[in-house]
Amino acid sequence: MNEALKERLIQAVESIDAGAVAKVYGRLVRINGLTLEVTGCRLFIGQRCFIETLNNGSLVAEVVGFNRDISYLMPLQHAVGLFSGARVSPQSGIEKIVVGEQLLGRVVDGLLQPLDGLPAITGESIPLFSLPNNPLSRQPISEPIDVGIRCINAVLTPGKGQRLGLFAGSGVGKSVLLGMMTRYTEADIIIVGLIGERGREVREFIEHSLGEEGLKRAIVVAAPADSTALMRLRAAQVCHRLAEHFRDQGKHVLLLMDSLTRYAQAQREIGLAMGEPPVTKGYPPSVFSLLTQLVERAGNGLGSGSMTAIYTVLVEGDNQQEPIADAARAILDGHIVLSRDLAEQGHYPAIDISASISRVMPQVVTKDYLAHALKLKKLYSSYQQIKELIPLGGYQPGKDIQVDYAVQKFPAIAAFLQQGLDEKSGLSDSMNQLIDLMDNEHAK
Repeated sequence: MNEALKERLIQAVESIDAGAVAKVYGRLVRINGLTLEVTGCRLFIGQRCFIETLNNGSLVAEVVGFNRDISYLMPLQHAVGLFSGARVSPQSGIEKIVVGEQLLGRVVDGLLQPLDGLPAITGESIPLFSLPNNPLSRQPISEPIDVGIRCINAVLTPGKGQRLGLFAGSGVGKSVLLGMMTRYTEADIIIVGLIGERGREVREFIEHSLGEEGLKRAIVVAAPADSTALMRLRAAQVCHRLAEHFRDQGKHVLLLMDSLTRYAQAQREIGLAMGEPPVTKGYPPSVFSLLTQLVERAGNGLGSGSMTAIYTVLVEGDNQQEPIADAARAILDGHIVLSRDLAEQGHYPAIDISASISRVMPQVVTKDYLAHALKLKKLYSSYQQIKELIPLGGYQPGKDIQVDYAVQKFPAIAAFLQQGLDEKSGLSDSMNQLIDLMDNEHAK
């Protein structure tokens, strides 16, 4: 072959675009409840697709299962305008999200689309899902974190990297407590996930509970109750991925997710729609598996940063043995219980310290201080056991020195455990007040 011709052929081949010569599309063939059935293309679990709708629109959906040549998708948005035979366009590559400090002060949904009316967010992108850390590579929890709440700081001292559950029924002040934490904590960055709550509560939380100052160093990811089940799941996953990113940058991150129960209920909707059997009071097995996977993403990583997480857990009818509450208590590093009785008495925050515990507190405080905190809890519990007898005349002073001291000390303990909405109580101040309270008087 002529050398000149051969060289020209090589140059021509090299100049040809290496991109795909054809794009494969699927077709929407059936809608069954929450699931969309698609044929005609090969899809993988978790892949995002765009489904053609009327008037040249598109609907974002995600692959959640398959059966031979049929792929099952669920919409991330409300399914409007779908029709039989609609073209399904798979998105190539892994799912990514935008990260960076430009997110601070913003309110977004589970797809990181702005909800605050400000411009779209651009910047560095990272994969939505990260590989789990080797448990032996995690930094141990050795330092306390200041959340600005006297009762929690002093009696249930949390550590940097701890995962706590905030167990509460409806209307006992959990959202107000979360708002106080976002304003008063000493964490560098706060990630707030509002998952499955009432739509009106999103704005109320931002304007009243969080406030302008709290929003400046916070990122709010909201997926209200009227969002699709998949969007609620995605919003929770985005919260954790953002927190992981900032933690790996060496920041001390506080993740507040309201609520873990709504996350579980969203997965229940998906699991039941996919044909999973309800095994525990209507919850399929995948719910408890995903709960563990989500919670395990929180905690310390390899570097100097930390990721402390507080999850609210709704207890229906104040039933602490409800399946999600019971599962959460087993996988978290402690639990804070809000009492309806205390809330009805005007005791705020309505934290029942006798039913609450921080499992890492012994690792982040001194032995002497821990003894003071346990002493306060013991006095509080002693009083709770006999408080109903006092107005009935069933309590007789002088028969039990410990109980007498608890009755004498309780007004001061109750005042110490309460805190105003606009009152901040730092970690060192909280601890010093508890020590003074326990040292001022001694049991006879």
